[in-house]
Amino acid sequence: MVFQKSARTVMLVMVCMGTSFSLPDRVRSDDTTQSVSPKQMTIPAVVASVRPSVVSILTRGVSPAPFQHPSPSGSGSGLIIDEKGYILTNNHLVEGTKSLVVGLPSGRLTPGRVVGRDFLLDLALIKIEAKDLVAARLGQSSTLEIGETVVAIGNPFALKGGSTVTVGVVSALDRSILAPNGETLYDLIQTDAAINPGNSGGPLVDLSGRVVGINVAIAPSAQAISYAISIDAAYAKIQSMLVRGSVLRPELGFTPVTVTPSIVASFNLDVDRGILAVQVDPLRAAAQAGLQVGDVITAVDDTQIYNLGDFWHAFLRSDEQAPAKLTVYGKNGQYIASLPRTSLSHASR
Repeated sequence: MVFQKSARTVMLVMVCMGTSFSLPDRVRSDDTTQSVSPKQMTIPAVVASVRPSVVSILTRGVSPAPFQHPSPSGSGSGLIIDEKGYILTNNHLVEGTKSLVVGLPSGRLTPGRVVGRDFLLDLALIKIEAKDLVAARLGQSSTLEIGETVVAIGNPFALKGGSTVTVGVVSALDRSILAPNGETLYDLIQTDAAINPGNSGGPLVDLSGRVVGINVAIAPSAQAISYAISIDAAYAKIQSMLVRGSVLRPELGFTPVTVTPSIVASFNLDVDRGILAVQVDPLRAAAQAGLQVGDVITAVDDTQIYNLGDFWHAFLRSDEQAPAKLTVYGKNGQYIASLPRTSLSHASR
């Protein structure tokens, strides 16, 4: 992605051109049964350990977004996370595509299909049928320190000859940025490792040879500012994407929609930001709390809401035992609605 300044955050453009399953071993700070590799590997050793797990992804199709130019074809990167053929990549790379082909490290091309996606995290799972695949080792991004060395691997510009390697440091942690689709991405790692078009979906790796992030965005108008989705955020959602095709989030009792200028005009709204409530179920907690079709949620607790990413981040980050306090603008003015956080029975889009 490429970004531009915004009054609230940073706006980016994606860096793409154009069922039995068990997650791989992963280092945890509380796990004493695994031998944790110290972050002392040489960069060539890191590259040698991870590069066999990095693939290229070639897509054909058009972007479903109404305000973006058609993208008849594109390329990006992906990461093999299981020897059975599961590949982690970015959702923006595969969204709206009619077909995709995966380029393996051996040079072989094989068809792939999307088996799960989460647009809020900008992640997708691809499945291929191939043998002798090498799964990457996943680390723990919460152990990263600002200033430590990281390695980015991907396939920028779909260049021939295999994946490209760049090296940098962790510049910042827990960043949030505004994506071109109007949603906010959270829990990002900022790095100065060079990431270019086609690097989307490739891994960011620490010096233990473990993946700590999935490359997602760059800042072309700035110097050496790139972003990766933290592997901690991704890891928790992979199984849900595989089983359900999307991520399990609480059942709200209504369908939330990001307020955009077209939504404001269509629904004749008096507010220009927040989450619009549609399809409110009269038998569920939201309706019982007073929420009606056409109401707009502008804050969760003390957090201002601009889009679905903001909403879910605020709704799920707090104590799940305490109901969320929603600031709502309805037909009769502003009011506060209390909504439980605990009902996990719905796979959100």
